[in-house]
Amino acid sequence: MTDDPGLAVGERAPNVSGDLVTPDGEVESVALDDLLTDGPVLLCFYTADFSPDCVEQWCAFRDFDWFASGDAVQVVGVSKSGVGLHRRFIDRLDLTFPMFSDPDLEIAAAFDVVYRALGIAKRSRRSCFLLDQNRTVRYRWLSQHWLDPTRDVPPVDEIYESVRDRLDVEDPDTFGF
Repeated sequence: MTDDPGLAVGERAPNVSGDLVTPDGEVESVALDDLLTDGPVLLCFYTADFSPDCVEQWCAFRDFDWFASGDAVQVVGVSKSGVGLHRRFIDRLDLTFPMFSDPDLEIAAAFDVVYRALGIAKRSRRSCFLLDQNRTVRYRWLSQHWLDPTRDVPPVDEIYESVRDRLDVEDPDTFGF
């Protein structure tokens, strides 16, 4: 782990690509630039499908309805899990987010978030990067857990506020609730 891992705010992300599993279970090879044609992307790295902390993370994103219903930013997951596991994970948790399969951690390496858990197994540090349509990092959140950077769960409310501030997004209609 480097002293300051992860792409910095203001840096331009590489145009990574990989197998992307959509919420309907389809799989296609997609480049980051293709996702960005629809607007900014919040790229969220996590360890593996079905680990308890990852279930907690993705249920928090799912339950925070702004990410599901807002069109200001597209949330996209990235983990070492394979395509088949992603399909089951998306289906079981009823997620509306696409997920990159990154078995060799090439996408994680491009964002400088690969580390060795307890010096043994390679993983991606739990992290989130808000990318504008030019692939510029506008915001980042990186786990700072003292023992294992996969243990922290992203603070969805903080990320929401940061996305709103960086992209000058209005609150979605809440229909008085």
